[in-house]
Amino acid sequence: MTATTEQGTCPTCSSDVPVNKDGRTRKHRRANGQPCPGSGSPTGTARIPRPARGWYTDPTTGTKLRRVTSILEKGVPKPALPYWAANLVAETAMEHLPRLVRASRHPEQAREAYDWLRRAHTRQRDERAALGEAAHRIIEAHILDQPIPQDILDDPEMRPYLTHFLRFISDFEVQFDASEMVVGSYEHGYAGTLDYILRSPYINSGAPTLGDTKTGGELDARLADGTVKGVYPDAGLQMSAYRHAEYCWLRDGTRQPMPQTADVGVVLHLRPEGYRVYPIQCGPGIFTRFLHAAEVAAWATDIAPTVVGAPLANPSRAKKRKVA
Repeated sequence: MTATTEQGTCPTCSSDVPVNKDGRTRKHRRANGQPCPGSGSPTGTARIPRPARGWYTDPTTGTKLRRVTSILEKGVPKPALPYWAANLVAETAMEHLPRLVRASRHPEQAREAYDWLRRAHTRQRDERAALGEAAHRIIEAHILDQPIPQDILDDPEMRPYLTHFLRFISDFEVQFDASEMVVGSYEHGYAGTLDYILRSPYINSGAPTLGDTKTGGELDARLADGTVKGVYPDAGLQMSAYRHAEYCWLRDGTRQPMPQTADVGVVLHLRPEGYRVYPIQCGPGIFTRFLHAAEVAAWATDIAPTVVGAPLANPSRAKKRKVA
């Protein structure tokens, strides 16, 4: 059996040419026999910007677009996080007190125990991230009509998430228009990957609606200010950025204008004990606040490190050197 070579369209000369494994066109010539400068250009999925170190880079133009999640991390205060981390470390210490006391008697073990204890919050954060990623893999597989990964099906911890997600689809008669789609704004310099665009007769009268899934916190639990644990207001900023992006990329690498969606999105709070659907404001007013957050993030990452200069030379020492 002869292997076939993937073909793609050269963005420069518009001819069909072979494509390398990395998704870039092979070297080829134009119709006039001259080498085509489009050789090596990204095609197909290789044209979709990919995230790395806080940025999405457009492989076609080289334009760098800051990640929406990085903007929110640097641009929105999170005063509760230090208290959460401190409480978690204290709880971990009390649960393992005998072990820590024994370790304190030996310098090497004490250092190891100290490092283990101070990373309690990062371990829980990583565990939550892994859980959320697995839940998103379930959702994406269902939306794309693909098999759910076997490692997730074999994980008893993930079964209730799948059950409640399917129940959400059935209860709200949900249909999906897109999943895990990269979107971006060249005007404002950001990009991100939205969870999905859905339609439901019970949500925005069936209009296309941005959706996001959250798996943290607790079902129906609220903080002192009334915020739902696991569904935080930052979700509105994130969703507004996606909604107001100028472009989106289809799975075949095609870039097209971002479709219109409703001013109110939804967050599916998915937990082992059930699910809830929360409306999330993401219209123009919220987007204005997102742009403010982007300015604060730019200050924190780009400007703040350059504000404080090197110490000035001591004039008295310079005078002494001259005298000498």
